Amino acid sequence: MADFILNQTDTFRCPWCLGFEQYIQYHDEEWGVPVYSDRKHFEFLVLESAQAGLSWATILKKREGYAQAFNDFDYQKVAAFTEADIENLLQNSAIVRNRLKIEAAVNNAGKFIDIQKDYGTFTDYIWGFVNGKPLQNEWKDLSMVPAATQLSNQIARDLKQKGFKFLGSTIVYSHLQATGIVSDHLVQCFRHQEVKRMAR
Repeated sequence: MADFILNQTDTFRCPWCLGFEQYIQYHDEEWGVPVYSDRKHFEFLVLESAQAGLSWATILKKREGYAQAFNDFDYQKVAAFTEADIENLLQNSAIVRNRLKIEAAVNNAGKFIDIQKDYGTFTDYIWGFVNGKPLQNEWKDLSMVPAATQLSNQIARDLKQKGFKFLGSTIVYSHLQATGIVSDHLVQCFRHQEVKRMAR
């Protein structure tokens, strides 16, 4: 039924985004667009680590709540959160109230800053795994899109060694997809070619 509706408007989208308007907007405007902003990378890391065991749709609906709770994803401020701040976040219904995930976000902010010190920017660090060039896939069906790859395994291991938490290979692959390091729009999706032209 969804495909029929899309064909009527001559716009084909990756079927995973068809649940609600905010999801479609995220797919149409953000997903797969190359990200070169450290703050935006940190935002996605916070949201994606919160996603563990949940759906991205659930987290997307709470995105505004996360922005408010985590100082608009200012990693310097998040890294300075105290135990009292964490306790307050545990009472905040606008986010996922999971202590381990909240503590991981604070921990990861500090490790994020450590990477900046070592690599200049987090952007340089994460894009370095693909030599600065997005990996352009040519999937024709959602069943072909992997949940994790050797690349995400490699990055997840490295992040773990650097002290990051709640960022396993599947979550890391989601990050690569979201930030355009890997382009996984289906070939028939109208965003496939648009995103392909956005790489530096």
